[in-house]
Amino acid sequence: MEAGGKREPSAARNWPILAGFIAAERRVGLRAEAHGRLAAFAYEFLRFGIKQGWACLFGGLICALLIGTHLFYPAQAPLGRYDFLTLAAVLIQIALLSLGLESWEEAKVIAIYHVVGTAMEVFKTGVGSWIYPEASLLRLAGVPLFTGFMYASIGSYIARVWRLFDFRFTRHPPLAPTLVLAAAIYVNFFTHHYIADMRMVLMVASVVLFGPTTVHFKVWRTHRAMPLVVGFVLVALFI
Repeated sequence: MEAGGKREPSAARNWPILAGFIAAERRVGLRAEAHGRLAAFAYEFLRFGIKQGWACLFGGLICALLIGTHLFYPAQAPLGRYDFLTLAAVLIQIALLSLGLESWEEAKVIAIYHVVGTAMEVFKTGVGSWIYPEASLLRLAGVPLFTGFMYASIGSYIARVWRLFDFRFTRHPPLAPTLVLAAAIYVNFFTHHYIADMRMVLMVASVVLFGPTTVHFKVWRTHRAMPLVVGFVLVALFI
């Protein structure tokens, strides 16, 4: 990620525990390169997976919390499970920032997604799409505050993967129609309860608008290219 024309130093390089891993990973890459194209491809594929996993750091921890507490959280604990999840998510954020595993720019994205996600949850529970039946103190209009962190996990992934893969685009549509499409998608999230659901139309519009666009992403030494629409589908499945 760049700020003021300068590239930010890797957060991983600032964390001593990962310094040895980065150096070892570089040696493995050099060995793979020396063994020919197939070995280099296998290494780059592995590197792609590791980068994706690193991009999912916050989301993976939240997912582990959700599954772990669902299976093992004591039913009679003095602190409700939902409140525990909220406090644990906040502590995770503090720890990631303190250890340099997350940048403040990424934290800002997470905060925005949390606010927007909580508003969506308030609406959805209000119209009866779903409920959160367990007792909790840290809630807003019947929505436990931990739910915003589920949306924030997506924001965290997008912010981190953008930096890790150094995204660049060719034939990207202008900003104005992109904003109109994004606004229409959010509006439909609310209005489809009262009028026709326009999701299929919006999907077609997305393909038409972004069909010519190519995303260039850097896994290792060079940028690879992929149609952005294909990237949308893969990211949706991955999330």
